[in-house]
Amino acid sequence: MAEVGQLESEQDIEKKIEETKQKFKNEYVQESDKYDSRDVDRLQKDDALVEAYLTWRQYSVDDALKMIDDSFLWRKEFGLNDLTESSIPKWMFETGAVFLHGYDKEGNKLFWFKVKLHTKDAKTIMDKKKYVAFWLERYAKREPGMPLTVVFDMADSGISNIDMDFVKYIINCFKVYYPKFLSKMIIVDMPWIMNAAWKIVKTWLGPEAISKLKFASKNEIQTFIDPEYLPLHMGGMDPFKYSYPPLPDDDFQTPTCENGPIVSEDDNESKEGESEGKELESSFSSEVAVKPKKVYFSEESLSSLKLDDNDKGDCRTKGARKPLTTFKGPLLNVSPAEELSFGTKESERKCLIILDNVSKNQVAFKVRTTAPEKYRVKPSNSSCEPGASVDIVVSLHGGYQASLQDRFLVMAAEMEQNAGAGSPELAQFWKDVPKTKIMDHRLRCHVLESTKPILSYPSGCDNPVEGGANGHPDLHTTLMRVMVCNARLEQKLDQCLWVQQVLIGLVLVVMMFSFLTLYHLSGAS
Repeated sequence: MAEVGQLESEQDIEKKIEETKQKFKNEYVQESDKYDSRDVDRLQKDDALVEAYLTWRQYSVDDALKMIDDSFLWRKEFGLNDLTESSIPKWMFETGAVFLHGYDKEGNKLFWFKVKLHTKDAKTIMDKKKYVAFWLERYAKREPGMPLTVVFDMADSGISNIDMDFVKYIINCFKVYYPKFLSKMIIVDMPWIMNAAWKIVKTWLGPEAISKLKFASKNEIQTFIDPEYLPLHMGGMDPFKYSYPPLPDDDFQTPTCENGPIVSEDDNESKEGESEGKELESSFSSEVAVKPKKVYFSEESLSSLKLDDNDKGDCRTKGARKPLTTFKGPLLNVSPAEELSFGTKESERKCLIILDNVSKNQVAFKVRTTAPEKYRVKPSNSSCEPGASVDIVVSLHGGYQASLQDRFLVMAAEMEQNAGAGSPELAQFWKDVPKTKIMDHRLRCHVLESTKPILSYPSGCDNPVEGGANGHPDLHTTLMRVMVCNARLEQKLDQCLWVQQVLIGLVLVVMMFSFLTLYHLSGAS
């Protein structure tokens, strides 16, 4: 499929996108109520969505149109655009059978299925299907264009936990309804008794997805997922335990400002003021499960961030990687649109986020990250006047290095005219603003490739001190890699000892057989 895509020139792709949109409008959108009008409008405006369907169908316009038709009919049947947390029975969330948490080694979000918690029940199958659709739609709106890695945790499961109709539905979600959404599907610790069932599943996947199916044991799963995002029963170190409410989410926290944060005393009040909203809005939601401490900055430090302070601004942004793409939001345009790129060189350790206020009012903004210990952000909490722009410098701190799992969240909300923009006013504003009025935009991290060291390490083990800037290792990463390397070496040593014991046993059997044969022959003579 990748080879087919490479053969398509950019001009050809643009022509096929336009052809697909025009054919869909002329040949499929005949009845006004056949599809949800919001889906039809999005298809006509979003070239990336059309290209996703085309890519998944190897740039066949007719095949892509059939896929769009099936997808839109399903979306209307399930009411995807209006599906909210309250639409799903509460007991389903409480079971923890399905949830999003953690990342694989490529930075793709993990979509967990705890198979042992599922039982076949015709009465609840429709609710279960909506339950899966809720998670997929939630993620698709929060991180558009980013694929998922599905993990089927088969631990302690049996035949009674396999519902082939439900499995086929999950397959169709990625095969038909969400194009280019599947990174890989990992089946972990599958009991041998289920081999026949999964052979049937393979036939459902189709050629475009069959290569994405991976079977792994507990020892092999670390090929795809680092220990920090694996549960303890898979040999990982992730202490995460699912609980509801609230829904699990990325742990976005306030990053450290270069002038240092001043932590307020009313932490509990700030957490209550930032409780999670229920509605699934495409760009007006702030669904964060674990809320960070509220941070104030001194008036002196905020004054240094004024937009008319050109000298300081030039000095602060010097050496920062300039963004090349822009996300156009209802309140702010955010550059870059999707990712910040960091490397290990000194010139690659600083990036720039540019916010342009496209509204008619003053806009408050703040920046959060899933790795606050790694990054310094200046400013991380301020406001922007109508028509103005703000340069935000994001830099790696100390010997830390960026990883594909790191995320940033830019939050913005309109302020009333003549509203104060000092630290106390902003803190109170974020405490009082309704969550439906907040625009949020997520940025992921891209790690620039660097030259690998010549020194080699045992097969299957990474360099334990690789990664820090200027040769300084990230201690957490170093310890984790050393532990993984040790575990792999111990596993190989155990295998060698086992083989040695088997060989010794075979030798003893041969010797015993030879002795008995000689004894028998001597007795016969």
